[in-house]
Amino acid sequence: MREIFITLSSVLNQNLYFSMAVQIKTASSAKDMKAFVRFANNLYKGNEYYVPCMPTDDLNTLDRSRNGAFDFCEAEYYLAYKDGNLVGRVAAIVNHKANEAWKVKQVRFGWIDFIDDMEVSGALLEKVVEFGKARGMTQVVGPLGFTDFDPEGMLVEGFDRLCTMALIYNYPYYPEHMKKHGYYKETGWVEYRITIPQELPERHRKIAQLVQERNKLKVRKLTRSQIKKENYGQKLFELINETYCVLYGYSLLSPKQIDQYVDLYLGLLDLKMVTFIENEAGQLIAAGVSMPSLSEALQKCNGELFPTGWYHLLKAMYWKKPDTLDLLLIGVKPEYQHKGINALLFVDLFENYKKMGFKYAETNANLETNAAVQAMWDPFEKELHKRRWVFGKDI
Repeated sequence: MREIFITLSSVLNQNLYFSMAVQIKTASSAKDMKAFVRFANNLYKGNEYYVPCMPTDDLNTLDRSRNGAFDFCEAEYYLAYKDGNLVGRVAAIVNHKANEAWKVKQVRFGWIDFIDDMEVSGALLEKVVEFGKARGMTQVVGPLGFTDFDPEGMLVEGFDRLCTMALIYNYPYYPEHMKKHGYYKETGWVEYRITIPQELPERHRKIAQLVQERNKLKVRKLTRSQIKKENYGQKLFELINETYCVLYGYSLLSPKQIDQYVDLYLGLLDLKMVTFIENEAGQLIAAGVSMPSLSEALQKCNGELFPTGWYHLLKAMYWKKPDTLDLLLIGVKPEYQHKGINALLFVDLFENYKKMGFKYAETNANLETNAAVQAMWDPFEKELHKRRWVFGKDI
């Protein structure tokens, strides 16, 4: 009997959790983390709709020493094994800043993937619950990341549509597992595919001109040196903080996080696809950020930069652009919202899209309850082709 207890103690010290035939291991070593970030790419290998993640980017995001979100977040990462095979993963996250802002006690699950086995998904989710309860949480929600700039929302419709780089693809059995485990819909998003018009409606142009003149606004296209000199990267994300702070689960980006995102994103963008709008005082009041879709390029290289992945990505971004672009960010300062500023953004952006040969635009995920954002697409031919949910459960 003593030998049995010693054996069990040894197993627990290796961070293994047993659920019948499923073993859950805390991902703590570099080898574990490499397995964690590459699991989804292996699970979906050959799937024509899945867009591979870039493991190096995920490793940086999940690294406690590199991600500024760890100034106010706690997290643990888990791997699921069955019959000696890796069969699932999940991240458990507590964002204390978001919880304080929204007056909730939520533990988030993110980076969740699993084979079609209820025991596997249940064991992973139970570890998230355990992590949350140990920190006084009363609800589990997800998929969510550390911030809104991480992948979030589980796909519930649109499984036969190509995913975008910034959003999650999952098999149809995922939401079925969530429901069977007692999870409910916490909130939802919709995504649209917009057809780029050959000519913008004259009414749209007139509204844009009127809005610009009435509010004394200036449309700016900046060079990289201007962005750096005028500190426009920081200005952009401060605008995003103001714009997005009322959206579900948002936590304000810290200066450290803003610096990270500036370094990560602004060096890659084709600035013809970025528009800034200033008021008479030179204050940034609106911005639109977009880029060519990298979905097919990421599929070709399976998310890996080497040995030839970098070529496919650069080709899609600069040399031979695809026919689709991703609308990454659109932000308008609160006091300028509902004044037609979006029309001014779209006149500039869509003219460039047409010149660059794009035929379609993929929106980011729009909250189902955000009628104002969805109304932006009304002037265009559009298709609502994907829905995604955040699931929740009281614990």
